[in-house]
Amino acid sequence: MRTRRAPRRRSSIAVQRARGGAPAAARLRAWALAAARPGCEVTLRVVGAAEARKLNRAFRGRDYATNVLSFSYSPAQGDIVLCHPVIAREARAQGKSLAAHYAHLVVHGMLHLRGRDHRRAADARRMEREEIRLLRRLGVGDPYAIE
Repeated sequence: MRTRRAPRRRSSIAVQRARGGAPAAARLRAWALAAARPGCEVTLRVVGAAEARKLNRAFRGRDYATNVLSFSYSPAQGDIVLCHPVIAREARAQGKSLAAHYAHLVVHGMLHLRGRDHRRAADARRMEREEIRLLRRLGVGDPYAIE
């Protein structure tokens, strides 16, 4: 007798844009789904520097716009805020394509929602290896490689 496997719950990735310039919503969703927990509900929000700075100050006590912020509400729900001006500036400075840098930061944010962090060196190495593996599957190079 064969047993049936329960159907995999579909994840839901919504995209909001308070600022233009980011890759297409379909690409953002694909990158998020590559690192998503089954059945998760996540909103990706692309913002400008003022909103990113305000959120970083309110929730992390840091008075500057940062590239990505992750807000986990439950094991299956969260928000990821992506600051376009910071991401674009970093991509230029690092000699990366804008799409590759967005892919990295979306995957990075999704891993934070899954409970990963990089506070300790060992955790950072583990998280980086996972990011590299997921990005490779997406056709994106190692974001930590120095060229």
